[in-house]
Amino acid sequence: MSTLASDTAMIMAAGMGTRMRPLTDTQPKPMVPVAGKPLIDHALDRLEQAGVTKAVINVHYLADVLEGHLAKRASPAVTISDERELLLETGGGMIKAKAHLPDPFFCLNADNIWIDGTSSAFHELSQVWNPEVMDALLLVVPHSRAANFNGQGDFHIAENGVLSRRIPDETAPYIYTGIQLVSHRLLRDAPHGKFSTNILWSRAIEEGRLYGTAFNGQWFEVGTPEAIAPTELALKDG
Repeated sequence: MSTLASDTAMIMAAGMGTRMRPLTDTQPKPMVPVAGKPLIDHALDRLEQAGVTKAVINVHYLADVLEGHLAKRASPAVTISDERELLLETGGGMIKAKAHLPDPFFCLNADNIWIDGTSSAFHELSQVWNPEVMDALLLVVPHSRAANFNGQGDFHIAENGVLSRRIPDETAPYIYTGIQLVSHRLLRDAPHGKFSTNILWSRAIEEGRLYGTAFNGQWFEVGTPEAIAPTELALKDG
């Protein structure tokens, strides 16, 4: 098996989970159970299986509930990035946690569920990673491998792997899975406070340094309560 590009992943777990209501009225979205375990454990289990030994997890909404659950976890070793006072969004969250993040580091959303293909998602990213030309490498998936997804897609991939965004009102062939490998170069001169990673991605696109690689497994969009049952069925069959 190939070597991992990093031993650390940041898990974005601080969101309000509004699309998952009413299941998130009394629990944070990462604690919503799917196939017998909370969403956050699906992500942590995948990290552990791949050999990623450290996880930095940001918390905000109902943070005590999530922290209490994570305290029971031995592997990966968890570090909490506390955003109780101010929800910083994805970009601001990475900047706040930067001191705990090596260069490069994996980053993923807490509600990600996927079935790996021939190798783990993190090994797929590691095999393609080239810090000389990349500020970030996004794991993307074609529509045929994206269950429960009804959108227009996010990106086009050039032959050399460089990403470009979907043109408005058109369909793009690839969907961002919520999993990426990030260089500290992407985070340079970042805005202060709360902001989206999209700001940093836009600069990387302009510089030709935002890359993507197509996932060879199956990825599930689990953004609403209605997506849970079909996801559980697919996981059972798979």
